[in-house]
Amino acid sequence: MIAFEDASIQGLVLHHVSADEPRTIISDHLFSFGGDDEEAVMKKVFLKPFAGSAFTFEFAHEVGLEYNVLFNLVREIQAGGDLVDQSGGIIKHLIASSTHHNIKDGDVFVAKFQNLKLDNEYYDAVGIYKYEDKDSFMETSFPNKKAALSFRKGIGTRKPDKACLVVLTAEPYTILVVDNNSADTEYWHADFIKHRPKNDHVNSTNNFLTITKDFIAGQIRHEFDITRTDQMDLLNRSVEYFKTHDQFSKEDFEKEVFYHDNIIESFRKFDESYRSQHEMEVADEFEISRQAVKKQARIFKSVLKLDKNFHIYIHGGREMIERGVDDDGRKYYKIYYNEEN
Repeated sequence: MIAFEDASIQGLVLHHVSADEPRTIISDHLFSFGGDDEEAVMKKVFLKPFAGSAFTFEFAHEVGLEYNVLFNLVREIQAGGDLVDQSGGIIKHLIASSTHHNIKDGDVFVAKFQNLKLDNEYYDAVGIYKYEDKDSFMETSFPNKKAALSFRKGIGTRKPDKACLVVLTAEPYTILVVDNNSADTEYWHADFIKHRPKNDHVNSTNNFLTITKDFIAGQIRHEFDITRTDQMDLLNRSVEYFKTHDQFSKEDFEKEVFYHDNIIESFRKFDESYRSQHEMEVADEFEISRQAVKKQARIFKSVLKLDKNFHIYIHGGREMIERGVDDDGRKYYKIYYNEEN
């Protein structure tokens, strides 16, 4: 999704937010790194959590984009506004969005990046990171050749509890989101950021794979006499198409995966109904997102479970499996192979 080897941190501000207003600290200065090593560590901590992102979002608002507070604050930063001032506005907006009594206090970093790579293009970006829980760690030292050990609490190199990275593409920008605390997510997504899925190749890849999986795993068995093995073969062929092509074509996909005209026609009806019910936008042709395929492939199950005794992992080669029933009425699978590893 993103590459950050060439990226640099242009500015960093640290604040503390609390439901108890007197404990909130809004910083009035930029953080200064002690050297390139410190910046390299911070860059990795801030950007690596987004490297595996398989979903993209954009700013939205039910009335109009101009009413989205965070969008306007980020826009001011892009226009050259003072990062310290605008990050203070971000903290005030975060506090206003954090009205529920269960929302935790935390340290919040606001960072501006340069030369962040997204889909082979370079952009500036603004990252917002909230750390709610601190790690315990040991600090060792050897003053006067004597060993000393102290215990501290601080922010380690783990993922932030909540974060968003606003890549400054064309408005309304491209947003990547991290949320590692599912207990209080609504305020972060709906109140603080206010986003919606972005209509791009990343979400088109995700959405089409979801439609395909739901059709093969569910709908197809209501209309056709198809075995569990055949279903798994269709799932494998679907993922294989996305793994071996750079560009998606719905017509080509249907021919390569489903073969038969009646199954293709059934899939088209299911696809149209699914998009309508879920208000989902999917292009019929798009560039395939490698990261989205990698993420989605994990849920395309290729395990055939037989009673409680056997699990057969199938990754293709449908022609190497035969299904039958013996003279005593017992069901069986006959598996052919060339090599044993």
